[in-house]
Amino acid sequence: MILDLNNEADTLALGKRLAQVLRQGGVIYLHGDLGAGKTTLSRGIIQALGHSGAVKSPTYTLVEPYQLGELTVFHFDLYRLEDPEELEYIGIREYFDGDAICLVEWPQRGGAGIPPADLNINLIMVGKARRAELGFGTARGQSLLGELTKI
Repeated sequence: MILDLNNEADTLALGKRLAQVLRQGGVIYLHGDLGAGKTTLSRGIIQALGHSGAVKSPTYTLVEPYQLGELTVFHFDLYRLEDPEELEYIGIREYFDGDAICLVEWPQRGGAGIPPADLNINLIMVGKARRAELGFGTARGQSLLGELTKI
């Protein structure tokens, strides 16, 4: 699935659509260069799920948790990760247990320390706009992507 995102509002709207299908959890990899909109898309998802405060990139803390009623969202930013083994020190496996939504920016830096993505979202800068390329990596992701196309 390919979507053109002309501005920040379009990116936030995609986040809102994703939030509608992620109510049962999932692992979402967010790919893209610096400034491509990964954190903006995460903010759109998290706010659409009910968070009213700021959503910042957890570049230095690696993970920012959000408890939204019965739903837990973990927002990861692995940009500053030096070695994937560092993830063991924060108990990475525990974050991916259960029905949490795990949004992972810079997943390639996590290596085998993180589970496969249900959905892969690649954000590509096209001039001042962005293009979102969405694909699935698991059967769960295929189902999520199918639901997303209906919204």
